[in-house]
Amino acid sequence: MAVEEGRVGTFAERVARKRFATNAGKYLLRRILFPLALFVPVGYFLPKLALFYAVCGLYDISRNHGLNPSTFRRYFIGNGFLTWVISPINVLLDLLSLPYINKGVYRLEDLPADYQEEVKRLIETAERENLVARLQERSKEFPRTMIFFKWYGVDVDTFLDIPAFRQDWKYIQTIGVSVFNKKVSTSKHFGFLRASLRLLYNLNDITDPSAYITVGNKTNYWCENKLFIFDDTLLHESINETDQTRYCLFVDIIRPSPFPWIMRGVITLVRLTSRSLNWIFYKHWKVINR
Repeated sequence: MAVEEGRVGTFAERVARKRFATNAGKYLLRRILFPLALFVPVGYFLPKLALFYAVCGLYDISRNHGLNPSTFRRYFIGNGFLTWVISPINVLLDLLSLPYINKGVYRLEDLPADYQEEVKRLIETAERENLVARLQERSKEFPRTMIFFKWYGVDVDTFLDIPAFRQDWKYIQTIGVSVFNKKVSTSKHFGFLRASLRLLYNLNDITDPSAYITVGNKTNYWCENKLFIFDDTLLHESINETDQTRYCLFVDIIRPSPFPWIMRGVITLVRLTSRSLNWIFYKHWKVINR
């Protein structure tokens, strides 16, 4: 019996070592070798372009509070890599948004009056539709679920038809619901584009402060504030360590700017080019359409 247990233990150890080596190899390839293979030749053959990207990246990451080596690693060779690649576009969008300075984290009152009115109207619509009860059955079997009704300005044909969401919104571009089952959280990560702001609204009543979102040095507890608006290109994470399921209205709104048509055009371009890349943006989610 002791011999059999020893064999099992040895086999389990071999499996664990193999899994560790596989994961380490994937990490090395994605996080280190691929960025080096891309940017070392750029730095050698196009040093001015490399310097330009370095400056844009340093500006971009400096917007985050509490900078530390982990933040730099995540941004330059981690899940913020795409944000760095697009950083020159985001810097340009920052300039085109002036005099609306990017606050990072917003209150509703920080937005122009017509934005506020549209956001309030959407929230009232969502609450009338009783979305939590209508989505509960379809989302309970997955750790994280996303249901879209509108994606970057275009209506989505989904299993739950909400006609009120299909109206013409002037600033709202994406309408969805993100569902975190109990004891489910994200890792720290960056969004990739600053043509829009992310708006989350907690649809069910959370009573435990262990469900929250953190952006930089700001933490929003859903039991205290149901509405949270932020620039999702900042490092952030969503946590649900409660025994409740967390339902949040998931919305993208056009970033306030003297040139809203440019912001809308960038969002449209992303929509047209990213449909086949949704697996990158939501690979850790179950996106339910039908």
